[in-house]
Amino acid sequence: MPHHKSAKKALRQSEKRRMRNKAFKSRVKTEIKKFLAYLEEGDFEKAEQQLRIAQSLLHKGVSKGIFHWKKAANKISKLFQKFHRAKLQAKTQ
Repeated sequence: MPHHKSAKKALRQSEKRRMRNKAFKSRVKTEIKKFLAYLEEGDFEKAEQQLRIAQSLLHKGVSKGIFHWKKAANKISKLFQKFHRAKLQAKTQ
């Protein structure tokens, strides 16, 4: 446990940030899961809307310092790949 006043304040601040980051990451994961669910159903219109929402949240997370920019870029890239593969597969069937 911290003994100095400044260390106590730093502990409070880091706990606040941790909880805020945790909530934001959870929201991003939820939006990605919704996107994947729409993709499984084959509803490409809703899936694309959801993909844009997830992409936006990932970019916001980068600007807020929650995600590293390369991690967000890789995640967005993978989601778009899944979307395009599923769309292509649906056309060929």
